[in-house]
Amino acid sequence: MTFPLKSRFAPSPTGLIHFGNVRTALFNALLSRKAGGTFLLRIEDTDAARSREEYILALQEDLNWLGLAWQEGDGTGGHFGPYRQSGRSAIYEQHLRILEGENRVYPCFCSAVELEVSRKIQASSGKPPRYGGKCAHLKPDEIASKKQQGLPYTLRFRMPRGESIRFDDLVRGSQHFPTDEIGDFIIRRSDGTFAFFYVNALDDALMQVTHVLRGEDHLTNTPRQIAILDALSMPVPQYGHISLIVDGAGAPLSKRSGSLSVQELREIGYFAIAVNNYLARLGHNYQDNRLLSLDELAAAFAIENLGRAPARYDRTQLDYWQAQALQQTDSAALAAWLGQAASQWVPEKDLENFADAVRDNVLFPHDAAIWAEAIYSDRLPMSDEALAILEETPAEFFRAAADLLARDLDFRAFAQGVKEKTGCSGKKLFLPLRAALTGQTHGPEMPRILPLIGFDRARHRLMQHVLNNDID
Repeated sequence: MTFPLKSRFAPSPTGLIHFGNVRTALFNALLSRKAGGTFLLRIEDTDAARSREEYILALQEDLNWLGLAWQEGDGTGGHFGPYRQSGRSAIYEQHLRILEGENRVYPCFCSAVELEVSRKIQASSGKPPRYGGKCAHLKPDEIASKKQQGLPYTLRFRMPRGESIRFDDLVRGSQHFPTDEIGDFIIRRSDGTFAFFYVNALDDALMQVTHVLRGEDHLTNTPRQIAILDALSMPVPQYGHISLIVDGAGAPLSKRSGSLSVQELREIGYFAIAVNNYLARLGHNYQDNRLLSLDELAAAFAIENLGRAPARYDRTQLDYWQAQALQQTDSAALAAWLGQAASQWVPEKDLENFADAVRDNVLFPHDAAIWAEAIYSDRLPMSDEALAILEETPAEFFRAAADLLARDLDFRAFAQGVKEKTGCSGKKLFLPLRAALTGQTHGPEMPRILPLIGFDRARHRLMQHVLNNDID
């Protein structure tokens, strides 16, 4: 039986989602959106000690902020719930009984010490660590005796011997894994909790997931999961294992090397469209280098364009897309985005004009504070560079500028008048004017910000430097 395309994101709610897992969510969402399929959100919260409701709510908020709406799953519903693994224990037990009936699982009474000794012996012999099968052939009376003694035990899945599990990875091509090199693995722990291999595969099959894009670190999990689904005569999704994200040194990206959670990105002031455009190109090739909407990103998304090499995280590239998003944001939305950083200084009537004036000079709302203060403060803060320029400029320059300032605040006409009156041009003209009027030697275009400074404030600032330079 074939199903319509359904991809999924299945996070464990043990912390805030970061670049690696949100990129996984994005790729799966783009895949389903392009095909007109379903994007599923499943919460894998079997780790009761570390899973938190607050993290579930946070990841849902993050996905919604990014526009990655899920059509089925936690918080949305569907025909295959519950969509939190903590509520699916009865389902897992039911299918475990089927595996037991087929003699595909068996109890393992080996202690942690025994297993560690076995691993060390294998390592010293140059063999890959895998379970040696000590409990695989226990007779029923031996099993009953050990259980009667109260010995703790796990349940292991019995891998077939002398076979090879083959599958075509959507990203990495043909794959094959000899079953003898995998060994029998645990699917239920001694405390009664289920292992990832089992519940993840079972849920994908029961929820009719057809495509799974996930990190390459899961590649060796796949043959185990295929074996489980084959034993249960259940459909196997198409798997694609995407490259991992690494830092500048080639190490796995971590918080220490600059990885930020989606919540942190949002709080800093990144635009969702900027984050999406950066992540979509992190390990996936797009021919179109414009800032694209989610629909446009989905339309151009292609599995064959997913790379196998590690994807290198570069904060400057993320900031590039942030700058592109700023250019495409309308004035009203930009003013709202600036929020308190602007409203502390900027009159409400000026907010949109101020936002337009500074959009080329900010990446985040807090960047606007320096320009808001430079325009509206009565006590103008000065940079060291501006002070140096002002000290070397004679008082006559500022007196001429103050006399020529007109109430229409046309900066180009004003600067031309100062040029003709003083004979100054180029940097000798524009740097002293900018320094005196804004306290900075760079920044937003003066024709945009002079009207915001206003005639009275601008003339007062110019005259201050007439007085200061006369005293000197």
